[in-house]
Amino acid sequence: MIRIAAVGDVHLADHSRSSLRPRLEGVDEHADVLLLAGDLTDHGSREEARIVVEEIGDLPVPVIGVLGNHDHHESCPEEVAAILLDGGSESWRVRPPSSTSPGGEVDDAGTKGFGGGFFGTCGSSFGEREMKAFIDHSERATGALRECLNGLDAEYRLSLTHYAPVTATLGEEPRELCPFLGSSLLAEAIDSADSSLALHGHAHFGSEHGVPPEGVAVRDVAQPVLGEAFRVYHLDTAGPV
Repeated sequence: MIRIAAVGDVHLADHSRSSLRPRLEGVDEHADVLLLAGDLTDHGSREEARIVVEEIGDLPVPVIGVLGNHDHHESCPEEVAAILLDGGSESWRVRPPSSTSPGGEVDDAGTKGFGGGFFGTCGSSFGEREMKAFIDHSERATGALRECLNGLDAEYRLSLTHYAPVTATLGEEPRELCPFLGSSLLAEAIDSADSSLALHGHAHFGSEHGVPPEGVAVRDVAQPVLGEAFRVYHLDTAGPV
């Protein structure tokens, strides 16, 4: 059995310095790995990235994360990712969007993802160049996730995104916001790779346990949804618990 701790949307900044670390003490007693579903910082600044390192950098379990939209706000996501990688322990990784891992019993693929809407209400790459750019970005993010998932060589495949792949976990989020909360393109990639579990954040008013139309279990692990520092999922042949 694999024990996966997960959380997203911790939004660390100067005002929340030292708030998360005490709540992560003992995570190794409950989980084998910690997955971070984006929005690690509040505004995507270099200083906030250093605060993330202070809070998470040397935990006694491997830590794997993706960036979220907040981590892009100051338009230096590459620098934010580099600070996280350089300042963390050897087991801390920010998942590049098109890389594969060496395999084993469990492995993950991750990307920020993007919006675009869900089946029946999707945007399309048609018309103004601004709309084409919006949808094209979502398609590139999905393509990277699909490539990474299909490249995994493991018994259990995990998908880690910031944006939601299904509406089932959007809970009380206003329907008008759905095109900006995720994309069903992500779900297509996750389903096609026979994933064992899909984790995302971003939807602060979402529902942890959504029931997707088919196949893969999806969980919204945004911290405002969980109401705690992290949630642990036990993954075995029966699926996530």
